[in-house]
Amino acid sequence: MNDLLDVRNLRTYFETEKGTVKSVDDISFTLKRGEVMGLVGESGSGKSITGFSLIGLLDETGRIQPGSSIRFNGRELVGLHEKALRKIRGKDISMVFQDPMMTLNPVVRIIDQIGMALRAHEKVSDADIRRRAVEALARVKIVDPENKVDQYPHEFSGGMRQRVAIAIALLHRPQLVIADEPTTALDVSVQAEILRMVKALVAEIGISLIWVSHDLATVSTIADTIAVMRRGKIVEQGPARQVLHNPQHPYTQGLLDALPSRSKPGEPLASAATEAAGPMDLSGLGGAAIGAAADTAFLRAEAVGKIFAPPIGYLRALAMRWGLARDLCPVHAVISADLTIARGEILGLVGESGSGKSTLGRILCGIYAPTSGTISIGGKPVRSATGKLGTHVQMIFQDPFASLDPRRTIFQSLADGPIAHGFCTRSGARDYVNRWLRAVAFDPAMADRYPHQFSGGQRQRIAIARALAMQPEVIICDEPVASLDVSIQAQVINLLIELRHKLNITLLFISHDLSVVHHLCDRVVVMRHGEIVEQGTATQIFTAPQHSYTQMLLDAVPMLEAQPQGVR
Repeated sequence: MNDLLDVRNLRTYFETEKGTVKSVDDISFTLKRGEVMGLVGESGSGKSITGFSLIGLLDETGRIQPGSSIRFNGRELVGLHEKALRKIRGKDISMVFQDPMMTLNPVVRIIDQIGMALRAHEKVSDADIRRRAVEALARVKIVDPENKVDQYPHEFSGGMRQRVAIAIALLHRPQLVIADEPTTALDVSVQAEILRMVKALVAEIGISLIWVSHDLATVSTIADTIAVMRRGKIVEQGPARQVLHNPQHPYTQGLLDALPSRSKPGEPLASAATEAAGPMDLSGLGGAAIGAAADTAFLRAEAVGKIFAPPIGYLRALAMRWGLARDLCPVHAVISADLTIARGEILGLVGESGSGKSTLGRILCGIYAPTSGTISIGGKPVRSATGKLGTHVQMIFQDPFASLDPRRTIFQSLADGPIAHGFCTRSGARDYVNRWLRAVAFDPAMADRYPHQFSGGQRQRIAIARALAMQPEVIICDEPVASLDVSIQAQVINLLIELRHKLNITLLFISHDLSVVHHLCDRVVVMRHGEIVEQGTATQIFTAPQHSYTQMLLDAVPMLEAQPQGVR
């Protein structure tokens, strides 16, 4: 029998206060031995719950319904006793989760976590654990595994932590691995390394793999077959090439059309988002940038540097004096950075994690004071001599949920700033806030709800509206679409394009997603280890990069094979 996994009529329902939620609603598929299947769809489509259902990791409110069948190696898993399922989990079927810090214990060394995983299914000695732990880390290409096994998760980078999670998942050479969005939050170069490593391991060990993702471009580089999920159902499945290049379902076509690489730079993207979004209403909105004179160096940063010096307490200072502790080295986050942004321009700032791009963005916004150098907007310093910040520059953060107060309604979060700075009166705040919510295609009738009651895409539009309500001339966007589905990402990109055209707002767009930067930005600045290594027009950077680091980043971008002519 060539089929390793045979899923028939799988239905996983959750009972909630508001009724039954059909997260997985009658899906069927098979997975052959050694096959890689991409399971794609937007948030809420049921793809992650499908993975959890396969290994019986459901919340108490979740139930696999009668009539469902999950046959693994010919053995029925539905209805299997928990003790029997535990013998299968980790040994025959493993799972790699999106956030490795949620699966790795921060206070337990890597070797001890690997030891627990081994002892769950085998009787092994301490010496065997160390040997196999070193071998496991070496298999996923971690440098110096003999010493790394004795470190803690926080001492590893995001990419290294994900490698450790994959190493643990492969400890018992399972027959099936379920990878749930394992590269979503990683830099494009680290993602490329993980994908290359996983493909090599699949070939070497002969495992079957279910790769869960919302990124069709990434799935196209690794999957043999693809199943597309929407609202709990599989709407299309087949060989990867067939699904990607000749999609039969309009939803699949919509997901493909939403990819930035499928459109000419600067043009609005298609969006098949399942979440409701009304039309943008930018009529009658004011702003200091509307009708302002052109300025090729509207935002100017000259020789900007930022050094983070670790604080040294009394006890550590004493220990250093006695030679019992070493001096803590300062971190040079930004080194002599020079850049300009023209009024109404969108400048892309790219680089890997730790390159200093977010720190530079916070300096340009005035959140951080630079250690050296100057920043001006329209000829005026971003921070006054007393350190006071104005309203002419605002920031949109990567995680809108973390930047919105969970105890305040959307209206309260948006109204506080404009009232404090005199853009509206307290009595007129409701009308003022509603105008800016309509500008970002958000229904003002929902303004009295709290952040947790909205999806990620809705929260990001709220964050954009909050920034716009301060009528800024410059907006710093720090990875604003990094965690969004491709179609909701398209909505936010279209919104930024429209705001730039209608309100003449200047944007600094910080991202590690080069396909988005290519589509959205006029010029691009590349940072590495705190230094700007290359800058130029988007066309120059993406067609003729001069620096080897820029070329490496571009080579790592996952691309669909067939692209419209003239589009990278």
